[in-house]
This record gives sequence, C-alpha cells and structure tokens, in this order.
Amino acid sequence: MWTADNWKDYEVIDTSGGEKLERWGKYILLRPDPQVLWNTEKRNRAWKKLNAHYHRSAKGGGNWEFFDLPEQWSINYKDLTFNLKPFSFKHTGLFPEQAANWDWFSKLIKDANRPIKVLNLFAYTGGATCAAAKAGAAVTHVDASKGMVTWAKENAASSGLSDAPIRWIVDDCVKFVEREIRRGNHYDAIIMDPPSYGRGPKGEIWKIEEKIHPFITLCEQLLSDNPLFFLVNSYTTGLAPAVLTYMISTEIVKKHGGFVASDEVGLPVTESGLILPCGAAGRWQAK
Repeated sequence: MWTADNWKDYEVIDTSGGEKLERWGKYILLRPDPQVLWNTEKRNRAWKKLNAHYHRSAKGGGNWEFFDLPEQWSINYKDLTFNLKPFSFKHTGLFPEQAANWDWFSKLIKDANRPIKVLNLFAYTGGATCAAAKAGAAVTHVDASKGMVTWAKENAASSGLSDAPIRWIVDDCVKFVEREIRRGNHYDAIIMDPPSYGRGPKGEIWKIEEKIHPFITLCEQLLSDNPLFFLVNSYTTGLAPAVLTYMISTEIVKKHGGFVASDEVGLPVTESGLILPCGAAGRWQAK
C-alpha cells in the first residue's frame, strides 16, 4: 500500500464504529468512513475534544455539527498550503492520502530535467495541480465546477504559485480532452481523479464503470512523444488495483512502453498503527 506518511499538519488519530477521528492542523474532526468496519475502545482523549462532527443520515447524505470550528482555516504539506472549509457530504476540500501520489510524481518531474506539461483532470481543489506546479511543471487544471476551480486558485496563491504556469479551465473533462485532441495539443503527463458518479456543467452524466476505460483510451491520444507519467485515482470500491493496472497497461504500455504499478492508497492511524485504505491508484511511468 502507498501510504501518505509525511504529513505534519494532518493525522488520522483513531478509527472506530464507522468513523475516523482526524486532526486538521489544530482542529479535531470526526467523519464517517465506509472502510471502518470495526468497533474498538475509544481511549484517545481527542474523541471528547471535537471541533466538528459529520453525522451521516440513514437516508443518505448527512449534516455537520459544529462545536468550535472557523469557517475556513489552512494546513501545510511541505511547501504547499491548502485552505480548508467543511462543506456538503463530509468533505473539507482536501484528500490527504493523495500526498503519496504528489510525492511520487513530484520526484519524476524534478528528475526529468526538461520542461514538463501536466494535464490534471477532475482536478477538484488543486492538490495535485499545486504539487506538480511546485515541482516545476506547467499545469492545465480542468474541473466542471467553477467553485472548485476558484478554490484551487486560492490554494495555488496560498502556496506561492500565483505566477506559476497554471491554466485554469472550467469544463466537462471528456469534452475538453476531445477538443484538445482536435487542436493537436499534447501533454507529458496526465493525472485523473474521476468521481464514481458525476454530472458535467450541462448535465453530462459520468458513471465510472462505463466511462473510465474509454476515457483512458481517449486521454492516451494527448500524450506527447516522450511522456513521463500517467496517474489514475479511484475511490470506487469495485475498481481494484489490478483493474487499474490492466486498463492502463492495455492503453498506455502497449503504445509507450514503460511500466505500471497499482496499489491501494492509505493513511497511517496513530492510535492503532494500522493503515486506513482510502481507494486505489494506478501509476504508469516511462522506463
């Protein structure tokens, strides 16, 4: 498992009863997690010192209960700064486990010793965009949500990347890729973090089981003659690492060589020492 174990401003303190107890900077949040199927003794004092608790509803969704939490705050990862705020469906605007991938591709970008163009699709609030830009890449950031792109710009500014070569695009990712192919544009690296289910700006429906393989096939056409890496993230339970390996191998390795590694991505749990699984990632890189 690839573990995001270099955080200082974030930790999973403990897990029990379908919930994870987290520290985001100096604030303690309790949020549901579908992977926490166990009940353990809640010995850590932080269980009783919550700043906010997200309660899941039996009907789906849920709501926040706030005790002492600002509307917005920030945390750091190495030389990056991310602005956080609780919003609908338990999220804070950052997936800390992705730091395992940020470290991986940041080293590839730095070691390439050449200009690298990165395309970040379903780019959310820009964690990967900021990491790639900080490593020296020129990044095209694409997300269907104008609000998420605005948030990503704020994260870039907070990370000292206001003048970095980042192109911000609000668009349906599939349609953007199709247009880039027609324009003849190419990228040295592609990152995608597709949702299990989503809708584009004009109601376009995305179901990952139906769309992911054709989309990988489509994105392959955007790779340059000397590509560096290709990263696919999955938070869908049914999309196992082996499935990611097969899809990426079929479309990328066949045409560009290199090799694929796929695995679960996880976060260390301080109290128990276990690694909490947080989805999977498939990584292709050139030899």
